[in-house]
Amino acid sequence: MSEADTAWIETALTSARPQAVGALLRYFRDLDTAEEAFQNACLRALKTWPQNGPPRDPAAWLIMVGRNVAIDEVRRTRRQQPLPEDDQAISDLDDAEGALAERLDGSHYRDDILRLMFICCHPQLPATQQIALALRIVSGLTVKQIARAFLVSEAAMEQRITRAKAKVAEAGTPFETPGAVERSERLAGVAAMIYLIFNEGYSASGDTAEIRKPLCEEAIRLARLLLRLFPSEPEIMGLTALILLQHARSAARFAGDGTLILLDDQDRSLWNGTMIAEGLALIDKAMRHRRSGPYQIQAAIAALHARASAPEETDWAQIDLLYGALEVVQPSPVVTLNRAVAVSKVRGPQAALDLIEPLAPKLANYFHFYGVRGAFLMQLGRNDEARIAFDRAIALANTSAEAAHIRMHLDRLIRDSQPKAKGA
Repeated sequence: MSEADTAWIETALTSARPQAVGALLRYFRDLDTAEEAFQNACLRALKTWPQNGPPRDPAAWLIMVGRNVAIDEVRRTRRQQPLPEDDQAISDLDDAEGALAERLDGSHYRDDILRLMFICCHPQLPATQQIALALRIVSGLTVKQIARAFLVSEAAMEQRITRAKAKVAEAGTPFETPGAVERSERLAGVAAMIYLIFNEGYSASGDTAEIRKPLCEEAIRLARLLLRLFPSEPEIMGLTALILLQHARSAARFAGDGTLILLDDQDRSLWNGTMIAEGLALIDKAMRHRRSGPYQIQAAIAALHARASAPEETDWAQIDLLYGALEVVQPSPVVTLNRAVAVSKVRGPQAALDLIEPLAPKLANYFHFYGVRGAFLMQLGRNDEARIAFDRAIALANTSAEAAHIRMHLDRLIRDSQPKAKGA
């Protein structure tokens, strides 16, 4: 098989996977059976498509073939009777299954994909298991790839995915077409799962940033897929815009040595203009629906950063207002902490410090609280207090890049505290 054949087939199989696995799951009511049926159909596709050309509807073809192969396997196991050779059971030459596949009712695809994603974000599963299951079942990443992204062993990731599948089976999740209320609830859960996947990749730094970058890319692919299923949902537009605008800055977020580069210090020429344009168009479209939600508001904030060609052109007053709106729809001490950065730009560090001081009990073990607090104290010239805050931040750092960034502030405090030589 030529490289060209392999490329288009792999693209077709990846694109069709959510539809095919979702439909097979509806037929067999079992994740493992659905996944195995899809893999068998993929093997058949690798054998027949280069000879016969791609079917008009690859997903329908894969569903039909996967279902037939799985049913044959069940019969073989139950009756212990040999079946005809594969070439006779399912035609390779005439592609007879293609004609049947064309008659498949595609109206269920939309609900199948949503159901598949919803099962992966089952509320009884911890967030890490939700993400791992989605990457394995919906996206088709191998256990090795997922383990590498999460920086754990293959055995540990295999156990995590196995436990997640078992919990889903025990829960007895229904497979009927969801009603309007359920659809809304599932959509919110799926959106949250996609954002979790994105954040798993986006929060990486240093040596792990490149390893976990595919998680961001996969989240973007899933968000675009969800947007195709629900093209008029403004919050899904907002989610897709948000992760596009954030990921567009990835090339400028770290220095060559892995050091974190803050937004104001980034080389904006490295930002992905095509991705930004897509994100801006989506958030502008979402806002016209006049049904704002947390993803739209966060995307609007990211859009203001993206539209600024230089840090001094950032509309911090508008960002402050948007964070205020986000505090209303999604109150959180972390949201208030983020708003404080905008407040410091608009009304100064003292106003920002006053805003975050009441958050101390709730964010007592949060790295970013002490990093932001130390920065405000340093701007106010309260260096001793700033040093204490930075020391606490280093103790709570989650990555070497975070710790290195705080050490840079501490080094600056040390330099500023040293007496200058005469004549300097």
